Amino acid sequence: VQLQACGGGLVQAGGSLRLSCAASGSFFTSYAVGWFRQAPGKEREFVAAIKWSGDRSMYADSVQGRFTISRDNAKNTVYLEMSSLEPEDTAVYYCGAARFGGLPDRLTSSHEYAYWGQGTQVTVSS
Repeated sequence: VQLQACGGGLVQAGGSLRLSCAASGSFFTSYAVGWFRQAPGKEREFVAAIKWSGDRSMYADSVQGRFTISRDNAKNTVYLEMSSLEPEDTAVYYCGAARFGGLPDRLTSSHEYAYWGQGTQVTVSS
């Protein structure tokens, strides 16, 4: 499975962006997918994850209510809709795919993901 993240950019505080994570390869539609982010000098942190079927998701407290993760398995793509962006959301955003489809709590750990995209930069100006 290969992942390609895109959609980042520069946006003012309060604005919105939609990130996409496009996958190639077998079994992607059977895998849970997550978004993580990493700001300069900080560790990679969990943002959101979605079950293989798209009917369940979970979020970090810091983005709950502002970000929405979704997927279109027909297009092999997972999205992250980000709204009410804050300067603290500035980071490189990565998508990852686990080798299983459920949504256990351990998906908040980057160690649970077998495949990663290259990252896309999101910069929120104040």
